[in-house]
Amino acid sequence: MEDYVTLERSDDVMIVRFDRQGALNAFDQKMITELTDTAKLLAEDLTLRSVVLTGASAAFSSGIDLKDAQNWELEAMSDLEIRRRFYRGVRLCQAWEDLPQITIAAAEGMMVGAGCALGLACDWRVLASDAYLFVPEVQVGLNLQWGALPRLVTLVGPARAKEICLLGEKMSSDQALDWGLVSRLAEPGRSVEVALGLAQRCAANPPIASAMVKEAVNAIAGALHKVSSYADADQSQLSGTNQTAAAARRRFADRK
Repeated sequence: MEDYVTLERSDDVMIVRFDRQGALNAFDQKMITELTDTAKLLAEDLTLRSVVLTGASAAFSSGIDLKDAQNWELEAMSDLEIRRRFYRGVRLCQAWEDLPQITIAAAEGMMVGAGCALGLACDWRVLASDAYLFVPEVQVGLNLQWGALPRLVTLVGPARAKEICLLGEKMSSDQALDWGLVSRLAEPGRSVEVALGLAQRCAANPPIASAMVKEAVNAIAGALHKVSSYADADQSQLSGTNQTAAAARRRFADRK
C-alpha cells in the first residue's frame, strides 16, 4: 500500500502533502498515523525553518471518513485500545502544534471537521478563495474534539465558536478571513504558492528568535487549552456511540 504522505523540500522549507487519492481526502486511521509520524520526524530536523502542510488538490480534507469501518467498528477491541484509537486525532494535532518550525496549512476545496482541527493546530492557514470551512460534528452527534474547540475559541471568541459548531453552516473563504480563521486567501490552485511565500519569509528569520516567539505565543494563548479539552476524545466516544448519533452519521455519510 502506498504512503499517503509525501515530502518535498525547498531549501529550509518542507512541503508536506497528504493525499488518499479519493474519498475527498477524508481521514482514515492510516492517514492519521502517517501524519503523526511525519510531525515527529520533522520535529527532530534542526535544519528546517518552516513547514507547509497541504492536502489533495480538490480538497484539503472532508473530515473523518464516516464510511471507514476501522473508525467505527470497535467491538473486537479492548477498552484501552478503543480509548487509544479515539485519541489518535488528539495526538496528531498536538504533534503538529508542538512543532518548533513555523507551520502553515494550505487548503484547496474544503476544510471539514477533522480537516479544520488539523488546520487549527498550525500557526497559520491559507485558503483558496473558492474553498470553504465546515464543522458538522454536532450534526452527526459528536463534539468537536482533537483539541480543536479551545483553539477555535481562542481564534474567534465564544459566540462565533458556538455559531460555527452549532449551526453547522459552510463558511466562505471571505468570512473565514474576516473572522480570523485564516491568515491569507489565495487564487484557486495557488494556496501552496502563497503559503510557501510566507514560509520562506519566516525561514529567513534567525531561528532561535522565531522558535522562542512561537513557543511564547502558544504558551500564552493556549495556557488553558489542555485543561479545557483533556477529555474531549472520551466525550466523543460517549456521544458518538448513542443511537441518535449513529443514525445521524449514517444519514450524513449517505449525503457525502
